[in-house]
Amino acid sequence: MRSGRRARRKTGTRVRRTAVGAALAGVTVLAFQAAANGAVFGNEDDKGSADTPSLYSAQAGRASSRPSQIHRLGLTDKGNGEAILSRRGTEPFGLLGVTWANPHAHIKGTIEARTRSIETGKWSDWIELEPQPAGMDGVRTGAPGSTEPKWVGPSDGAEVRISDGAAAGTLPRGLTLNLVDPSGAGAEAKKNGGLDTEPVAFAADDPPTTPPTTPGPASTAPQPRVVTRAEWGVDESTVTEPAIYLPDGSIKAAFVHHTDSAPYECSQSASVVKSILDYHMKVEGWRDIGYNFLVDKCGTIFEGRKGGIDQPVYGAHTYGWNAQSTGVAVIGNYMQEGASNAALAAVSKIIAYKLGQYGVDPAGKATLTAGATQTVGGKQFTLGQTYEFNAISGHRDGYATACPGDQLYPQLSTIRSYATGSVTGLAISGLAGGATKAGSGYETTGPVTVNWSTSTSSDLIHRFEVLVDDQVAATTAGGARGASVTVSGYGDHRVAVRATHTSGKVTTSPAVTVTVPGPKTLHPVAPKRLMNTIAGVGVPKAKVGAGQEVVLDIAGVDGIPASRIGAVVLNVTATNPTTSGYVSVYPNGTARPTTSNLNFKAGVSIPNLVVVPVVDGKVRFYNHAGAVDLLADLTGYYLKDDTGSTFAPTGPARIMNTLAGVGVPKAKIGPAATVSLQVTGTAGIPSSGVTAVVMNVTATNPTTSGYVSVFPSGTVRPTTSNLNFRAGQSIPNLVIVPVGADGKISFYNHAGTVDLLGDITGYFTTDSTEAKHINIGPMRVMNTMAGLGAPKAPVGAQQSVTLKVAGVNGIPASGVKAVVINVTATNPTNSGWVSVYPSDQVRPPVSNLNFTAGLTIPNLVVVPVSADGKISFYNHAGTVDLLGDITGYFLK
Repeated sequence: MRSGRRARRKTGTRVRRTAVGAALAGVTVLAFQAAANGAVFGNEDDKGSADTPSLYSAQAGRASSRPSQIHRLGLTDKGNGEAILSRRGTEPFGLLGVTWANPHAHIKGTIEARTRSIETGKWSDWIELEPQPAGMDGVRTGAPGSTEPKWVGPSDGAEVRISDGAAAGTLPRGLTLNLVDPSGAGAEAKKNGGLDTEPVAFAADDPPTTPPTTPGPASTAPQPRVVTRAEWGVDESTVTEPAIYLPDGSIKAAFVHHTDSAPYECSQSASVVKSILDYHMKVEGWRDIGYNFLVDKCGTIFEGRKGGIDQPVYGAHTYGWNAQSTGVAVIGNYMQEGASNAALAAVSKIIAYKLGQYGVDPAGKATLTAGATQTVGGKQFTLGQTYEFNAISGHRDGYATACPGDQLYPQLSTIRSYATGSVTGLAISGLAGGATKAGSGYETTGPVTVNWSTSTSSDLIHRFEVLVDDQVAATTAGGARGASVTVSGYGDHRVAVRATHTSGKVTTSPAVTVTVPGPKTLHPVAPKRLMNTIAGVGVPKAKVGAGQEVVLDIAGVDGIPASRIGAVVLNVTATNPTTSGYVSVYPNGTARPTTSNLNFKAGVSIPNLVVVPVVDGKVRFYNHAGAVDLLADLTGYYLKDDTGSTFAPTGPARIMNTLAGVGVPKAKIGPAATVSLQVTGTAGIPSSGVTAVVMNVTATNPTTSGYVSVFPSGTVRPTTSNLNFRAGQSIPNLVIVPVGADGKISFYNHAGTVDLLGDITGYFTTDSTEAKHINIGPMRVMNTMAGLGAPKAPVGAQQSVTLKVAGVNGIPASGVKAVVINVTATNPTNSGWVSVYPSDQVRPPVSNLNFTAGLTIPNLVVVPVSADGKISFYNHAGTVDLLGDITGYFLK
């Protein structure tokens, strides 16, 4: 509203930097604004410090509702149009202005003041105070003549000089310097012995302003957060006159001002606003503060003149044009530098909201009727005539002033663009949390984090909404770039982000497809080889190099359906590795996970069962280091329908042990020999309806290197293997093997002699009421080296750790019967084994992993889940770190 430099003369009319106001008449009283709510003012850009508060900083940035103190010092009239207040110490103050008795008396020369800083003890340069015309806030009985109020910051000394110019005329009587100590904070600090006292703040339960009885009109732009009068410290009992409103109840334009204030901290903003209010009312005799709204450099918006944020309140801000406009003042002086982007954005928000209430385009024009005759920059305005303005104009457009400052005035175009803009470049940048990339979309079984990006500044965004199937699932503030939502219901879902600009314009991002995998049933098959890099089966005939991948077609291959395929069960063997390393198996079309399925060392062949989701009909194999040959043997696939088998967990229970004669004869299996194991009708497995069993098979005490094949009894032995071992090595592997017509499965040993152990953890059945498979991940849920899912420490000898699996990581909290988890033992200090079992059961005498000192070895485990959704891991000897990567679960 004011400039900050000496006045200019144009076409014989003095250019003033003062504030405001046409006479007020014939208006209708409407309602008050809504109640206050809690606020914190300023932001991290504020130069203030909570540890070393400046005077007039307040807790949470708020001013106190305690009355201000106003100190008055008379000036000495020296004659010849000159008057002074000699340099002197004063009571603490933050704002000053000069008054005189006759409001119609004019001072044509200069009124200047300078002040002493409390914080530095230094005197400021001379600053000019511009006289304001009479009747700024209507005809006010006893109102003095006055200059503009000027915030100077915490001060305790003042000096004033007045020169009536070349005319050297007679100065008006009663010249007085008025010093405003907002909320008496300066006097309080002085009383308490210095400025290191706690900053003042009014209580959180201070009464709010009176709520409106009739809400204002809805706006095309959202109402921004506005610090209410109660929050910045107005004692409404002292503002006794009712609010007044625009004569026709409609805002047609907005005028932008500046307050010509000295530098300030954003934590002092409320004190600046309160000082202006106190000067306008207690010094100049106005009914209230002149501006409708004030904005500080940190972008905080303050409610100004009372009557309602959502109402067309009649202010005293732009002489001659108040009857059809609203006024917004930016706190500070913008003659030498422009306003911050935060301030510009805040001004655009409140103006877009106010103009949007009345259908005014912030980038358009407004026709206003002059409320006074005046000359502005050579243009004559005549009382009662109409003139065209920009809907967002500067104070200088309608009054002879430099306000809103030479550097802020050109920024009005930025304010207009902000007030009419939209959110640009809005796009979903990715999904995290429980989501995995699947082709052009994602798969999830539960909560996901949706992340997005935009080229629009957060200051100009009112809010974001995450839409799931066009329904709002989450709402965030404009500064957010991510939100968590739950995508539920099997099948495909559309996820998008909708942004509301502070102008009110809405933008929606392109949608991404998020699929919630549905239940799947297993179709077990006799083992068949799908991939062999040694022979060029399924993939090129070549080792897989370090950091390289091969892709295997699954859908439509070797009897596998071409569609509806959800996951595939593969026994993967790494052989002939040139160095230690690992292989990851994951769905083609998804991001490679940070998990591993096989860990190996140079020259050692090692197998592991893999249940891997199928997204686009293919599976991908990644080799981390060295070169390695890979074999993959199909033992079943899951379809997205009810045509296959469901799963019933049981055990873990040992049903075969050649060392003890459990299930089979007590004897090692010789070279090229086969033994058969009855599985149906034993260990809780039904006698009929069983299609396949899930069994952890361990080869131990082999006399030479070799392999074991597990297959349905009564069928031709396949050319595949399930376990590969070396002499003296104990090694386990999970098998999912179809059951022969006689209810048996067979075990073939290729070379030497070997003992076999078989631990069953469940079976597949034609009973449709049992559990169905849901694939997720692969997703690491446990790492004792990092403290993920379990304490950050190796598992000691004969110790157990427990892992929560149900109700976390997108897995349901109830109905989960078993999980499919790849468990890796690493850094073992000596030979030993690990058992994985439901946490509410007595530890069974079975093992899932067998390892030797220094060896890293994985094994897939299908383990029943306890009633509390947990599974336990027991280490038999030494210490070992454990990793757990989930690839699915069974839900009933």
